[in-house]
Amino acid sequence: MLIDTHCHLDFEAFDADRDAVLARAAEAGVSVMLNPSIDLQNSAKVVQLAEQHASVFAAVGVHPNDSASWVSESAAKLKGLAQRSRVVAIGEIGLDYYWDKAPKVLQQQVLQHQLSLAAELELPVIVHNRDAGSDVLKLLLDWQAELLRAASPLAERPGVLHSFSGDRAMAGSAIAAHFFIGLSGPLTFKNARDLQAMAAQLPLESLLVETDSPFLSPHPQRQRNEPAKVRLVAEKLAELKGVQFNEIAAATTANAERLFRFGERQ
Repeated sequence: MLIDTHCHLDFEAFDADRDAVLARAAEAGVSVMLNPSIDLQNSAKVVQLAEQHASVFAAVGVHPNDSASWVSESAAKLKGLAQRSRVVAIGEIGLDYYWDKAPKVLQQQVLQHQLSLAAELELPVIVHNRDAGSDVLKLLLDWQAELLRAASPLAERPGVLHSFSGDRAMAGSAIAAHFFIGLSGPLTFKNARDLQAMAAQLPLESLLVETDSPFLSPHPQRQRNEPAKVRLVAEKLAELKGVQFNEIAAATTANAERLFRFGERQ
């Protein structure tokens, strides 16, 4: 059994064969798929998709590249969606300084609004980071410290740094604050030696596997990515850690359940 903790099944890339994609995932042993959102309109679509398929759950949020779409009513609308039964997280949220589609200050403000909502609803966060590691980490650690001061149970499972691309120090700081590290297709790339070395050393109880499909298809299947291919990520992680695949599958599935509590949302 495997859980793909990050896939965009609602994207146009899957419009022609979405049911077949879900069937292939089931055949590959993928029991659960978590579909994050990128903006408010997309959040509603993702929730609807999760309500139609027993194996799919949703996260709702505004991606940093869509921060300019945030308006005064956004928080209330997002809160309404987040309270639907198939929603297990706030995401995909974070910072992206690479594409620079919104001012850094605005991205940080939108992230903080959504962290506040996550704290209110006691939902973990799915965090995007691109070229913004120090700012992302500071905001997350400050937020998690506030959760601790408030004695929130969310402090013990605040979220995941998805498709992790930071360094060992960042990973260590995040893990110390009870965040999980999401590993995706790049773990399998031939030139990803630093990521592979780091993954081999990170504690298994803090790791999740994901695809970020339709993007980041793992080696050697570099066509469109899909949830069934999360198996390739798990197999690579098993190789790096020198353990059996079944151990990786069991551990990452248990980790995902501990973070997102899918069993409480059936």
